[in-house]
Amino acid sequence: MNKLNALTQGSILTNEHMSNHTSYGIGGPAKAYVQPKDEVDLANILKFADEYKIPTFFVGSGSNLLVSDDGIDGIVITLGKSLKKLVIKENLVYAQSGVMLGKFVKECISRSLSGVESLIGVPGTLGGALIMNAGAFGSEISNYLQKATVMTMSGKLKQYNTDDIDFSYRKSSFKNNEILISAEFELIQSSKEIVVEKKSLASGGRKKSQPLRYRSAGSIFKNPKEGAAGFYIDKAGLKGSKSGDAEISTKHANFFVNHGNAKASDVVNLIRLAKSTVKQKFGITLELEIKTLGFKPGTFKI
Repeated sequence: MNKLNALTQGSILTNEHMSNHTSYGIGGPAKAYVQPKDEVDLANILKFADEYKIPTFFVGSGSNLLVSDDGIDGIVITLGKSLKKLVIKENLVYAQSGVMLGKFVKECISRSLSGVESLIGVPGTLGGALIMNAGAFGSEISNYLQKATVMTMSGKLKQYNTDDIDFSYRKSSFKNNEILISAEFELIQSSKEIVVEKKSLASGGRKKSQPLRYRSAGSIFKNPKEGAAGFYIDKAGLKGSKSGDAEISTKHANFFVNHGNAKASDVVNLIRLAKSTVKQKFGITLELEIKTLGFKPGTFKI
């Protein structure tokens, strides 16, 4: 990694434990954890990784991520401290992918722009939210996207219009070998009263139903077509189930919390328990919503 050190203008940490960079507080070491200074720096890092065939992974703020205890054999790139430009003109919003989603939502609310207020309190970066098509209380961030700019592994920029990207429930067609740089949105100009009311409903619902006191990665599973994943995990009698310091929350069964010293293997045990029990009792196959890195193929299969 000496060559990478020499060319990187931003910060680079070698053998850096990902537990320092995830909301879970879980994860082994990444060979290199890189925060590029700017787009030029990012392009140089990507070209280096591409030339030397080094596996490269893109993460936001680590809020929806479970990393293996064995860590990640490759370069982890985060833009949370570099690409943070946010520009709002009337109802048009330009945001770079490193902008925190909370800041993005609050700035839109302050201008009485409607469309993303239901995402208040959802952690993570704008880039991560768009890639996973974050949503809450019936609204998804992709509903208001106009265009997005990505960077390829060769360091070149490419622009997508909304019609070029396939969005579905907690999923998008953004490619794994491209990193999201920025996005442009067209929101709805509304009244302050309406926007604040929608924000309050979303915020109140989140505080009432989610275990916000503990470290977690948000919802573990996507909701199946049959209903809410948490409902079926609860009905299976799994609330409060533990493995090490990890627990299926007694407040919201689709949140698996870390009580302090949980390992990724503990969370994996609970994921496998929930999948197998719900499948056995209800015939429903649960699909992961969280992003996972560093695990061997088949780790989460039952």
